[in-house]
Amino acid sequence: MEKFTLEALFKIIGLGSASGLVYKDNSLFIISDNSTFLYQYHIQEKQLSKIQLLEKGEENIPKKDKYDFESIVLKGNKLHLLGSGSTSKREKRITYNLETKEIIEKDLSQLYQNLKQTASISDNELNIEGALFCNKKWLLFQRGNGVNSKNGIAIINGKLNKNSTIEFIPIQLPKIKHIETSFTDAIFVDEKIYFLATAEDTTSTYDDGEILGSLIGRMDSKTFEIEFTQKISDTQKFEGLTLYQKSETQIEFLLCEDNDSDVLETNIYKISVPKF
Repeated sequence: MEKFTLEALFKIIGLGSASGLVYKDNSLFIISDNSTFLYQYHIQEKQLSKIQLLEKGEENIPKKDKYDFESIVLKGNKLHLLGSGSTSKREKRITYNLETKEIIEKDLSQLYQNLKQTASISDNELNIEGALFCNKKWLLFQRGNGVNSKNGIAIINGKLNKNSTIEFIPIQLPKIKHIETSFTDAIFVDEKIYFLATAEDTTSTYDDGEILGSLIGRMDSKTFEIEFTQKISDTQKFEGLTLYQKSETQIEFLLCEDNDSDVLETNIYKISVPKF
């Protein structure tokens, strides 16, 4: 593909293990997989604020207890935060209304159970790492980093509830070294799906492994045919992707990196991808 650029944009202090982000009105809304806060970074002021989502506000939650919010989606005036589903504690959906500040918590355990049955995914291999809403459907991106390497997209008609119909589309992603990459986020832009994927040397959705690299790619939003992939790092695990700005010739995205540590700092990157 044509030349692309990846650059470090800024560092946010006070937030660690970033797992997803949304850019809106010169602010970044960021989630962390080991926190019960929604973070808002005001870019011009370089200030970070925290929005408490659950009754008990916690950061750096131990792995066995964390809610593992891995997906954040802007739909209308609401942010939707989804747990990964990889343990029973990780089956929540939180919505935050940007206008009214209302917070609503919903249990997704039955929906996730139906998804596992539809896709023939075992309890310990479900790992939803990205989500988006397009063509009147929710798409949930299953990260196939378990033993069976089952990457795929769950297509959910209508709302995210236990009565929704589910279709699962397996997706084969490129390898980095000897490991198939697996989804870490996705976004819908101009009728296309742009996604991130990482190769991690582990067969567990729970335990971390050696990072072998990350890539960005694009697929058709109707056929899910992959149109391109490009490796963007040999060592980093990018887990969040949001639209920053676009022109006639290129699209700029912002990315966040999960450093898999307790250090409360997060680097934000910008990647410029040519249109073609």
